[in-house]
Amino acid sequence: MKDMIWHPEEGDKKVNEYLERTNHAPYGVIATVAVVAFCVFTLAILLGTF
Repeated sequence: MKDMIWHPEEGDKKVNEYLERTNHAPYGVIATVAVVAFCVFTLAILLGTF
């Protein structure tokens, strides 16, 4: 039976850099959607009074 000790391999650093670049929340899109939704809601309220 082999030892259960993990040793870093050559490609690990490259894989970690790729994951750091791609695995993140799209904060820009979330903020844009929130602002647009707020503006549409406000416009609906303002136009609904007429």
